This record gives sequence, C-alpha cells and structure tokens, in this order.
Amino acid sequence: MLLLILTGLAWMMQIMAMMKFLLTYGISFSSFVYLTSLMIPFIVSIIVPFVTFISIIFIYNKMISENEITVLAASGLSPWQLAKPALKFAAVLTVLHLILNIWMVPASQSMFYRTQWNLRYGLAHLKLQEGAFTKLANGLVVYVDKVSGNDLNQVMLSDMREGNNQIMVFAERGKLVSTIRGLSIITNHGSLQIQGRSGFTTGTFDNLDMDLNLVENDSDISFRVRRIPTWTLLKTVFDQESDRQHKLTLVEICTRLLNPFMNLILAIVCTLVLLKSSLLRRRASFAPAMAILSMAVLMAIYMSASNMVSSLTDVGVLAIGIFVVLGLLLGLLLKK
Repeated sequence: MLLLILTGLAWMMQIMAMMKFLLTYGISFSSFVYLTSLMIPFIVSIIVPFVTFISIIFIYNKMISENEITVLAASGLSPWQLAKPALKFAAVLTVLHLILNIWMVPASQSMFYRTQWNLRYGLAHLKLQEGAFTKLANGLVVYVDKVSGNDLNQVMLSDMREGNNQIMVFAERGKLVSTIRGLSIITNHGSLQIQGRSGFTTGTFDNLDMDLNLVENDSDISFRVRRIPTWTLLKTVFDQESDRQHKLTLVEICTRLLNPFMNLILAIVCTLVLLKSSLLRRRASFAPAMAILSMAVLMAIYMSASNMVSSLTDVGVLAIGIFVVLGLLLGLLLKK
C-alpha cells in the first residue's frame, strides 16, 4: 500500500513536471499518460529501499508499543528470530529490486526516450493544416495547400532561423520523412531562393531533401545511461567518449547492482535498533528516531560514495564495503 501511494505521488509530480511537454508539442492526452507511465519502473526502483524501511519501522514499532515484542522475547525468542520476518521481507524485495534494476528499468527507459523523441521530433507530433501557415520552430514556417497522410501538395517553406542565410522553397509536391536526425521534407519540381551575405541566389530543382533540423543538438542530453541494457553497459564501460560519460556509466552500474542491497541493510538497522532498545529494562522511546537517523546517515554515505566512483576498482571497493557492513550488522543482530 505504501509503495502504491508513494509511486502514485511521484508519478503525479512527474506528470506536472512534463505538462509543458504536453502543451508545447500538442500531443494527445493518452500518449502523454503512456509516456509518463514509462517512468514508473524507475520511480519504484528509487523508493523501494525507503518503503522497506518505513514498513518495517511501522510494524515493529506498533508491536513494541503493544508489548507484543516483550511477550515474544519472554517466551524465549531471540532478536534474530524476531527479526526473521523483516529480513525475509527485505530479501524478497532485494531480489525483485535487482530484477527491476537490471532488466525492467533499462527497457522502460529506452522506450520512454524513444517515445519522447517520436512525439517531439517524429511524424507523430507534426500536424500540418491545409491552406494554413504552420510554425515548426522560431523562424521556420511551412505552408501546404493539400495534405494526404505524409504526402504534400503545393509546398512553401520559409527558413529564417539563421539571420544571415534566409531560404525560401516552393515546390509542387512534397513528402514528410522521419530520419535519425529528425524530420525531413523531400520536395519535387520547385524553386529555391537563398538570401545570404554573398547576395541573392535562385534556381530550380527536380528533387530536394531538406533536413528541418528540429532535434536539439546536445550530446550530453542524448547520452542516457539508464536506457542502455545492463550487459551492454558492462561491456562498454571502457569505450565511452568522455570522462564524464565514463563516470556516469560507473555510477549507473553501482545503482543497478548495489542499490538493491540497501533494502537488507536498512531492514537490519531498523530491526536491530528497535529490538535491542525494546528489550532494555527502560524502553528507549527515542528508538524510532535513532533508526531514522541511522537510515539517513547510511543512505547519505552510500549515495555519496556511489557518486564518487571513477573506476571499476572503486565500484569493487564499494561493493566490498556494502557486504562488510551487511555482515557486521548481521553479527550484531545475532549477538545476544
């Protein structure tokens, strides 16, 4: 229930953040909902450790306040036996979290960016009106007399995005084509006029392929490690074009392979603090606050360390550190 509530809230925030995308590109509401729903696996992968911790602290604190833990301990159950349900719960979520990170998140993110690209730059978002001027971008206007699917009749295109190089195209026919660069218009039997620094040039053509250049040219934005399959990410970790991309790849590897184990660590910390304090002669009323503080410190340390990795050696050291902490916490829980 907690997972559904927090995921729903995060999804609504994502919808509000992308509302400008809906209004700018005029896509249908159903397409917009489908696009934002592709973010749900990624949202879930972020909040699962916190959901695990909150669920455990809620249940065990309730049992402590109703003296159920005291009765169970008096009947001979050890802290390890009392913590077993929470640890089993966390272990199941760890496995599901790994599956989510390794397979589902990359697949959904790849589909998200591909769908977003199609809605933003592909044929899906472009709706040319007959007998009207359509503004595709600042300084780029297209007029079409008749539209039949992607086939156009009597086309006029004005491109004034570069102040020193203004282009006017008149053609009898045209066709919209989607390429990896974005949209192009292939025109037939027309004339071309160019006004530049060197003067005015005019001519005729039989065929002209004009790239509309609507795609934002930003290499950093185009590099999205979340959409790369995990096996491909591991194989190409040394083949990145820049140090920044290499670092982003290493951080993503940590997120996918190591972050799920924080479910177990947080579960052990929560049960350790609550159970040990509940069995004291004077029950520590501040135990939940101590558990929350411990969770915050551990998550801060992990997030800082994972964002500082710069080589596979650092990733290995971080992995060893996580399992060492996991072993130490289990040892403290087993200790009577």
